[in-house]
Amino acid sequence: MGRVCRPWFTGSLCLHPGRIIVRMAIPHASAGQSIDVQPLGARLVDEKTVALFKAQHLEVMRLVLQAGKSLPPHQVAGEITIHCIEGTLDVTIDGRSHVLHAGQLLFLAGGALHGVTALADASALVTIALRKA
Repeated sequence: MGRVCRPWFTGSLCLHPGRIIVRMAIPHASAGQSIDVQPLGARLVDEKTVALFKAQHLEVMRLVLQAGKSLPPHQVAGEITIHCIEGTLDVTIDGRSHVLHAGQLLFLAGGALHGVTALADASALVTIALRKA
């Protein structure tokens, strides 16, 4: 897989073989700072994916996908959780489909080949344990 960059991300989210690179246009939250992760509701159609914070071994982002949009299959070295906040997501892991509805969480092992498609307008919290490949 070659480099894939997504314009729907605030800043730029680039998928490279074996890793995701997030380039931020907004600052990350600081340690001890609370972050609102309530459903976006009617604002969902106008929002973009944003990285909420990044620490030495952990990154958390709010993924926003409109119905029919997707992240192509990719891998990251560390473990991942995807917590669907609103809408419906189809997460494919090593070729198997897992449909997530609001309130559901999925754990992915490090190195798992995965892609995400929005079956309906959706937002999710994505947590990545940062590991070197």
